[in-house]
Amino acid sequence: MSNVLIVAGAVLMLLGLLLLWKNPFFWMGRLPGDIAIEKQNFRFYFPIVTCLIVSAVLSLVFYFFRRN
Repeated sequence: MSNVLIVAGAVLMLLGLLLLWKNPFFWMGRLPGDIAIEKQNFRFYFPIVTCLIVSAVLSLVFYFFRRN
């Protein structure tokens, strides 16, 4: 279990450094189906499709970790 936590921490740290350097996920939050309403003094944004995709990917990752 400790090895998994160390690897997960290292991956998250590398991902954070990558995001600081350049945003490789420029498409995240701008997918078709994401709700964006902009008016004069009001902005509402709800990335529903992005949330669904992230949820599906995380579910698959946790499923594979749970199997082993």
